[in-house]
Amino acid sequence: MSAQQEPPTVTAGPVGYPHPNLAVQDHAVQDHTVAGAGAVRVLRIDREDKLGALSGGLVVALGEQVARIRQDPGIRSVVLTGTGRGFIAGADVGEYFEVSTEAFMAYQRTSREVFDALEGLPQPTVAAVNGYAFGGGFEVALCCDFIMASERARFALPEVTLGLIPGGGGTQRLARAAGTRLTKELVMTGRRMRPDEAFRHGLLTGITEPGALQSRAVEFAASLAVRAPLAVREAKRIIDGGVAQELSAALSAEQSALGRLFDSADGQEGIRAFLEKRAPSFTGLSSTGLAP
Repeated sequence: MSAQQEPPTVTAGPVGYPHPNLAVQDHAVQDHTVAGAGAVRVLRIDREDKLGALSGGLVVALGEQVARIRQDPGIRSVVLTGTGRGFIAGADVGEYFEVSTEAFMAYQRTSREVFDALEGLPQPTVAAVNGYAFGGGFEVALCCDFIMASERARFALPEVTLGLIPGGGGTQRLARAAGTRLTKELVMTGRRMRPDEAFRHGLLTGITEPGALQSRAVEFAASLAVRAPLAVREAKRIIDGGVAQELSAALSAEQSALGRLFDSADGQEGIRAFLEKRAPSFTGLSSTGLAP
């Protein structure tokens, strides 16, 4: 195996708890193709007794972590997972009881802001769905760039059983990812979807045995972390932005991004390394028109 093909070394760091129900752990990624130690940040919802249900405080804590990740160029990719039988089993419905419409909608607005921020991270994100991903949990997973699931995972948008509909993007992000017919079926019936069905609809990157999920997700995230950071971020931005544009405009944006990358130190290093038959050493330093 050549040096360029060797897998990166991943070393887990200590676990911190910025919120009682949210664990944060960095996995340092060392690889000769990226200068400096990048990291995979793992966010783990740790509320097993409630199957990971998102309380108002937990939503705010998740949003704070997302904001910190956005500002940290050393974090090259992100894994979001749960604990035990639940990934995120939706909102904490107990908090809905006997509250005003204004308070209910305030929670929905905060959730949307956090979900949008997660989707808008420049770093690639991986949802490692270990169990129930219901309601807001399914919506959180849909905000990530990739979804990997345990064989025990279950997906659902069951709000109709409460006389409601999804409010965190379920009707829209799922329709864009898998089409309106499947979305209407899941939203209008509230039924559960197994991972093999989700995979057939193109929603999943892979399915693993339960005990292997987090390690596989971190391994996959590390494979993203060792790619040229500017190119990875530009690829995400162009793909996400392009689906909302006319094809001609999206193609022009793609070529403009390619030109900026060609003009970057990483772009020139990649070409030079290819010709010299060696592994490139990418720095991820920003260039004109490119965000680090």
